[in-house]
Amino acid sequence: MALGAGVLVSSVAFELMDQAFGKGGFDAASIGLLLGALAFFLGDLAINRAGGKHRKRSTGQQENGQASAIVLGSLMDGIPESVAIGVGLLAGGKLSWVFLAAVFLSNIPESLSASVGLKRAGHRTSRILLMWTAIALLSALASGLGYLALRGADVNLTAGIQAFAAGAILTMLSSTMLPEAFEEGGAIIGLATTCGFLAAFTLSHL
Repeated sequence: MALGAGVLVSSVAFELMDQAFGKGGFDAASIGLLLGALAFFLGDLAINRAGGKHRKRSTGQQENGQASAIVLGSLMDGIPESVAIGVGLLAGGKLSWVFLAAVFLSNIPESLSASVGLKRAGHRTSRILLMWTAIALLSALASGLGYLALRGADVNLTAGIQAFAAGAILTMLSSTMLPEAFEEGGAIIGLATTCGFLAAFTLSHL
């Protein structure tokens, strides 16, 4: 999870924000980043209070949470990445394979950890699989709708939305993924995150 987080941080910096700045300048990039961070912070706060605080834990703390809040929280974590993919398609009609790899590397351990926790909390396997299927479909739908809705949109708007996604992703990593990874893995998490960052930085400049 920490390795994936490092890759994602690097991709946000050198893919999303760099593109947003190149298209919309400092104002669109900075405003979008701060709004994305604030939006995720407020959404995460509401989800936590509703019972979705431990949605990514692997030790079964989800037992005391609300199933609907856990699902909404997991969906909220994936939406910024989906938006970034959809907006990325607008930039020349192609996606950065480095960013896609970053999303994959961060989401796989994240979902595995949450699935183990839900199983230990007593949720049925069929229900867990249904939840992840629904989240995957809704995230793909959000990405597709974003692409269709923003075709022909002003370049400053698309740059702002790209930066908005970057801000939400960074806030998600800082408030959920990295703290939970450190709690499970200890100090080695810092090294793993740095290695992930370096790997994505290297690949993005080849």
